[in-house]
Amino acid sequence: MRGTGAVLSMAIIPILLLFLLCAIKEVIPYSVHWKPTWPAYRVPIILPQSTHNLDKPEFVAEAKLEVSSPCGPQCHKVSPLPTYEEVKQYLSYETLYANGSLTETEVGIYVQRSETESRGRSRMKRQIYGYDSRFSIFGKDFLLNYPFSTSVKLSTGCTGTLVAEKHVLTAAHCVHDGKTYVKGAQKLRVGFLKPKVKDSSRATNTSSSAIPDKMKFQWIRVKRTHVPKGWIKGNANDIGMDYDYALLELKKPHKRKFMKIGVSPPAKHLPGGRIHFSGYDNDRPGNLVYRFCDVKDETYDLLYQQCDAQPGASGSGVYVRMWKRQQQKWERKIIGIFSGHQWVDMNGSPQDFNVAVRITPLKYAQICYWIKGNYVDCREG
Repeated sequence: MRGTGAVLSMAIIPILLLFLLCAIKEVIPYSVHWKPTWPAYRVPIILPQSTHNLDKPEFVAEAKLEVSSPCGPQCHKVSPLPTYEEVKQYLSYETLYANGSLTETEVGIYVQRSETESRGRSRMKRQIYGYDSRFSIFGKDFLLNYPFSTSVKLSTGCTGTLVAEKHVLTAAHCVHDGKTYVKGAQKLRVGFLKPKVKDSSRATNTSSSAIPDKMKFQWIRVKRTHVPKGWIKGNANDIGMDYDYALLELKKPHKRKFMKIGVSPPAKHLPGGRIHFSGYDNDRPGNLVYRFCDVKDETYDLLYQQCDAQPGASGSGVYVRMWKRQQQKWERKIIGIFSGHQWVDMNGSPQDFNVAVRITPLKYAQICYWIKGNYVDCREG
């Protein structure tokens, strides 16, 4: 285990206290000069305790491009908090390697203490809510530039987001149906949009802004895939949707600018109460589709919204742009993963939402550890 030379005081604590200690460290007051600012969170430490081999999966499940759950916001809000042992179980994870081998890793959860401190029904296809507010992104000048360039396509049909030099964040159901790994998961590839041919000279009096550039996908193989046990054990039930995320490690660096992950702030602190994401919706083949919308409701683990989306957009990174006070600059961060669809009983009337899995302090600690390989670089989200 790597350290910095300083003595750390870490202790296992009950899950309720864990949630409380993961709260915002600083409260930034509103003023006439107020900017939507990234809050500072105390992030717990998640460390592997033991790893053992599992039987090789058979890769027989059909890839599902969406997931649904009947448990809405009120259902989640009245559910009891998980125990510490249950959270450890949910955050333990499986790792699938390119050669088909599979391991399971159990984890421990710790909190670093300072000297002054001693937690309806399902639907087969997502709806377009009224007027279709999605924007197809055309032209290499947009597609190849940040933030749209961070969106990638999975060979199983979903979307992913670049979150590090060799890592892609996506939805767990894009590689695992809750019971077993899907067909194509062993030879999973990630596609990057690139120009099909080099630009030829064009007449200066010809406008090409409305003419989409011809693009193609360049594919990179995935070296290994991490999936939390909360998804595998939950099988897309009330708990499972909370853990619908996975991290892919590529066999080589992608050499593009990526978007960092961050802890999801409360919806009321989001700029305009809105979220943004781009994905490869199936009804617009070959197109990257961008959208934004208001968050309608939230639980500790999920964001409920009505962003227009179709199958294929699953796994898209949900992001916001806020002020980074330490660096005195604006910064976009991934705060969630677009997951699926829910029918919600709102005062006796069914209403449908699209759902994103929030990156909580615990999930941030886990995903960051998967990326960095140590907890030292994952102290604040």
